[in-house]
Amino acid sequence: MKVNKVIAVIPARSGSKSIKDKNIKKLGSKHLIGWSIETCLKSKFISKVYVSTDSKKYGKIARQYGPVEILLRPKKISGDFSTDYQMIKHVIENIDDDYGYIAHIRPTTPLRKLSDVNSAIKNFINSIWK
Repeated sequence: MKVNKVIAVIPARSGSKSIKDKNIKKLGSKHLIGWSIETCLKSKFISKVYVSTDSKKYGKIARQYGPVEILLRPKKISGDFSTDYQMIKHVIENIDDDYGYIAHIRPTTPLRKLSDVNSAIKNFINSIWK
């Protein structure tokens, strides 16, 4: 398998209407965002983890879970109708990193298995290089 660098991007905006501060709610002993960060940091494929957020508070909480880069996202692309495309575009335009792939990891799926993340990345990369 030919491997290019994979970065993870975890979107965590603060303005959720349905569940206030859902991305930093605790599930067991960890914030939702913490589960995703820890999984990404354990992945054998992911070389760096970025958290895209509009909140310094969320960034501070994210850093509790390990070495992550915080990208403060402008409010204009952090609203109810902002898209993943806008968020990813902001990440691409604001990092100085050499990477081949982006793994988009949502904090609202905290119970995903590390093996599922690794398998998804491996299968994606293998499908590109066939």
